[in-house]
Amino acid sequence: MKEFELKYGCNPNQKPAKIFMQDGSELPIEILSGRPGYINFLDAFNSWQLVKEIKEATGMCAATSFKHVSPTSAAVGIKMPEKLKKACFVDDVEGLDDSPLATAYARARGTDRMSSFGDFIALSDVCDVTTAKLIAREVSDGIIAPGYEPEALEILKGKRKGNYNIIQIDPGFKPDPVERKQVYGITFEQGRNEFKIDRTLLENIVTENKNMPEDAVRDLIISLITLKYTQSNSVCFAAQGQAIGVGAGQQSRIHCTRLAGSKADNWHLRQHDKVLNLPFLPGVKRPDRDNAIDVYISDDYEDLLTDGNWEHLFSHKPEVFTKEEKRAYLSTISGVALGSDAFFPFGDNIERAAKSGVTYIAEPGGSIRDDNVIEVCNKYNMAMAFTGMRLFHH
Repeated sequence: MKEFELKYGCNPNQKPAKIFMQDGSELPIEILSGRPGYINFLDAFNSWQLVKEIKEATGMCAATSFKHVSPTSAAVGIKMPEKLKKACFVDDVEGLDDSPLATAYARARGTDRMSSFGDFIALSDVCDVTTAKLIAREVSDGIIAPGYEPEALEILKGKRKGNYNIIQIDPGFKPDPVERKQVYGITFEQGRNEFKIDRTLLENIVTENKNMPEDAVRDLIISLITLKYTQSNSVCFAAQGQAIGVGAGQQSRIHCTRLAGSKADNWHLRQHDKVLNLPFLPGVKRPDRDNAIDVYISDDYEDLLTDGNWEHLFSHKPEVFTKEEKRAYLSTISGVALGSDAFFPFGDNIERAAKSGVTYIAEPGGSIRDDNVIEVCNKYNMAMAFTGMRLFHH
C-alpha cells in the first residue's frame, strides 16, 4: 500500500486528506481493521516511537496510552501490587502477572483513566491474548503494534462492532533522517530527533545528593522518553516503572509542573483505602467510576456527596476524604522521578515537585538560575542530573 485515503484531516472540513511516503515507496504499515483517521495516525506513529525507544533503553516491553498527540502515560511490564491492580480496575484479570505486556498496558491505561478515555494504544511487542482482553473492555480508538497473536487479533476485531482501528507496523522500518511539514503553505525541514536517551544521560549529578539507584534511573529514562513525544512545554512524573503524571503543552513550566504533579497525586490517592473501598453499586460502568473517583479525590468532593447526587453510584453515602487526610497520605510519598523537556527557570518548580514526593530529577540545565534550582533541590535532599539536552516536541 503506497497511500491511504483519509475521510478528512484534523477536522471534517479539511479535505482531501491522505498519508503516503514522499519517495513513492510502500507504507510501513498494514491496516488490519477499521479506518484510522488523521489524528489516529498522528497518535499511532508518535506512540509507536515512544514504546519502541523505551524497550530499546530498558530492555523491557512497553505500552503507552495517547490522546491528541501526547501520552497520558507510558509504562514497562513490572508486576503490579494488589492495591494498584484494584486502582486500575484489573484485579479481576486472570494471568495478568504472566504477561509483562498486559501489565505494561494495565499500568499505562490505568494511570490517568479520565484522560485515557478514547485513547490510541501502542505496544512494543506482539499483542497477546491477555493484553487484547484488557483492551477489549476499555473505550479506545485504536492500537498500533508490531504484530498480533491470531486469537488476540480476533478479540480486538470484535470491538466497536468490527470497526476498531488496528494497525500493524513494520518494526524494522527506519524513517528518512530528514523530516518536513508545512505550515501556512511554507515547508519546514529539520533532522529527525534521533537523540538516544539512556543511563549515560544521567551521569552529571549536580546536587549534594549523588545517590541515584537503578529503579530511579529506569523511571527517569521512562520520563525523558515520554517527554520526547509529548507536546511542549512538558514535564513528566514517573514511579514504579511508569509515567504517573504528564503536564503537556503549557506555556509556563510551573503550570506544567502543577498539572503533572496534580495527576501524580491523583495516581497515589487512588490507591488509598478510602478510594479502593468506595461502595459502588453493581453495574456502575467503568467510565462512571472513573469520573466519580476523580471528583471524590478532588477538592470538589462535596459536589458528589450532596443529597441526590450519589445514590445512582453508591450503595450508601461514602465517607468524606478530607483535605487533611489527603495531604497526610501524600506526605508519606517519596522516590518519585521527574523529568523536564527544558530547564527549570525557577526553584518554584522544585518546591511544587517536593509536594508530590519527588526525589530524583533530570533536566537539561542551562538556566541563569541553575544555582537557585540546585539550592532548592539540596533543601529537599533531591538528586538532580543535568542532561544537557532539550527535548522539545511540536
